[in-house]
Amino acid sequence: MTDTMAKLVLTRVHDHGLGCIDAEDRRWSWAEMVTRGATVGAVLRTMADPDQPLHVGVLLPNTLDYLDWLIGAALVGATIVGINPTRRGQQLSNDITSVDCQIIVTDAEGRALLHGLDLGAASGRSITVDDPAYRDLLDDVDPDDVDAVLTEAESVAPSDLYLLLFTSGTTGTPKAVRCTQGRLATIAQTAGANYGFTRDDVGYCPMPLFHGNAIMALWAPSLWAGGAVAPAPKFSASKWLNDVRRTGATKFTYVGKAVAYLLATSPRPEDRDHRLQMGFGTEASLPDRLAFAERFGVRLIEGYGSSEGGINIIASPDTPLGALGPAPAGMDVVIVNEALEECPPAAFDADGKLVNAEAAIGEIVNRTGAVRFEGYYERPDAEADRIRNGWYWSGDLGYRDSAGYFYFAGRSGDWLRVDSENMAAGPIEAVVSRYEPFSSVLIYGVPSPHGGDEVMAAVELRKGATFNGADFAAWLAAQPDLGTKWAPSFVRVMDHLPETATGKLTKVTLKAEGLSVDDPIYWTGRRRSDPYPPFDDEAAALFNS
Repeated sequence: MTDTMAKLVLTRVHDHGLGCIDAEDRRWSWAEMVTRGATVGAVLRTMADPDQPLHVGVLLPNTLDYLDWLIGAALVGATIVGINPTRRGQQLSNDITSVDCQIIVTDAEGRALLHGLDLGAASGRSITVDDPAYRDLLDDVDPDDVDAVLTEAESVAPSDLYLLLFTSGTTGTPKAVRCTQGRLATIAQTAGANYGFTRDDVGYCPMPLFHGNAIMALWAPSLWAGGAVAPAPKFSASKWLNDVRRTGATKFTYVGKAVAYLLATSPRPEDRDHRLQMGFGTEASLPDRLAFAERFGVRLIEGYGSSEGGINIIASPDTPLGALGPAPAGMDVVIVNEALEECPPAAFDADGKLVNAEAAIGEIVNRTGAVRFEGYYERPDAEADRIRNGWYWSGDLGYRDSAGYFYFAGRSGDWLRVDSENMAAGPIEAVVSRYEPFSSVLIYGVPSPHGGDEVMAAVELRKGATFNGADFAAWLAAQPDLGTKWAPSFVRVMDHLPETATGKLTKVTLKAEGLSVDDPIYWTGRRRSDPYPPFDDEAAALFNS
């Protein structure tokens, strides 16, 4: 097994197979891509301050230039820091300075975002890729320097830090996850084999390259297999099918609401006229995955994992609908309660209702330890929260059936306390998301005047749909797997549910806002029997009395 990303790149030095198709339909071989990357690596060596960590912040959309810097950094043992372009002001400054970037690679749009910010060691040390001076800089690189980069790439070590990937921020401030050359090389080969990457594949990449999903699940496996990569500058539901057909894509990645956005586009006669075979990602609802397969004829494979790498679960062919998959080989992954005890298997009634949720749901934990978790950059406090009792704690809730298949039940902060019972948000979301007018659902608790929580459903409607309280109440009553205390007390109808830059839904702001919002809210009524009338000022006064 190849032990560094540098060596994986070197396997493509003389590979004249297709390596990249960009948004303008220009095409490059892998050999050309490696030469471009080695040229960037030579520039990087010239610019680098040897007394500073060789951390390069990349603030770019998914473009050929981004791929150049990924390849160049791999060859010279530098570290790429993917910068989130949706961050602004002090948050953006903190992201850059907290990871010791000494060089920033951006474009005119990104440069405008950085104007006036404290960039620490990177102040005055930026490259603008759409400035003609950048092309002149590349043209001036001596071919001997390019050859030297390729020759010396053999000496890059598996332990060299290659990526700093910020977490998505769904539960708080993003942290920078460490990923070495060796770890990503292993992921490239493992994911490439598991997802069946070959030289004939074209991987369409609409998810941002500053996030682990795009790099770990598509770019790195494509490099390993010698298949082409087709980056999209940004995700566009309206352009997705045209891009898939134009590039001849066979695989693609998604995160969060991307699948829901694709399903919201108008059906076309060409929906099944493509080469696409599979998509893989996280957090698409089961109804959306089934609808996607029906419409586009493409199987979506949901995986469970994170940039940290402490636990990764991939669905097997026999994984039940709605489940994540079995425990990964070589890992002692279990569901653990607060007493550090393994939770009993989930039990279901004849209708598929989870009947022992309070006992069966706990945190997903790897008792093997943090074999693949390489830590956070300069965040020992966050590392200590992940590694406790010698185990890796995922921060996610789940349960496991008697056959050993895992199910996701929400984040560790997603517990609700209703009528003295503990409930997790995930199973409730799984049921409520089946209601056809809802395109996306988030479940969380709002304080109850009687103590504990009331169940709140923040929902986004499908195009053209309206919320009908009587219809929703009747639908809930007909769901055999809805727990007796799971029915939402409140339904908040929003134009768009909040999400991170990678499309993952987040509840942080929703929980803080509670019921003090301008969006329409409907509730079960004073006697909990009305069909969701509006939660008006009179009702709010009653609730807060």
